[in-house]
Formats: sequence, C-alpha cells, structure tokens
Amino acid sequence: MQIEFKVYRSLCEMKTFIINGVRADYGDFGSKQDESPETAEDYACGDMRFTRKPSTPDVLSKYGITEKEYADVCEKLEDGLSFGCCGWCV
Repeated sequence: MQIEFKVYRSLCEMKTFIINGVRADYGDFGSKQDESPETAEDYACGDMRFTRKPSTPDVLSKYGITEKEYADVCEKLEDGLSFGCCGWCV
C-alpha cells in the first residue's frame, strides 16, 4: 500500500490523504468529533478523537487495500486526528 498522509498544523483536517493514488476521505474509515465539548472554550475542542468504523467491501475495493491495511490506515488516523483539547479556532 502506498499512502500519503499529512495532517494540517491546526490538527482538525487532513492536508494530504492519498491511498494507492486515490484521494482518500477519512470518513470512509471513521469519524472525528469532540468528545468533551463541555470542557472547552467557545469554538474550541475539549477532547477531539477519531473513532474507526468497521471496513466495508466497497471501501477496501475503492482504495485497493486489505483488511490489515485498512487497520493500518485507521491507526494512522487515530494518531493524527486524536489530539485532545485544542484552541486553534478561538
């Protein structure tokens, strides 16, 4: 698997996310959300986390990846898009 993976400095989004030459969407692998908005300032995040979802045959086919490679991508997304509290948007 070939993967280009860069998170923006502001942490909330992907700057570059390409898998086997296909522009990738992290939504195919899971979702990210603030899991503690009540602890954050207005327009900030209390605990941003990426949560993986189970693979589907369509997603595996779209990117030409195996189940193991899918899990590897999810680990990268969890590491890159789960960062706790942030106040960049304040």
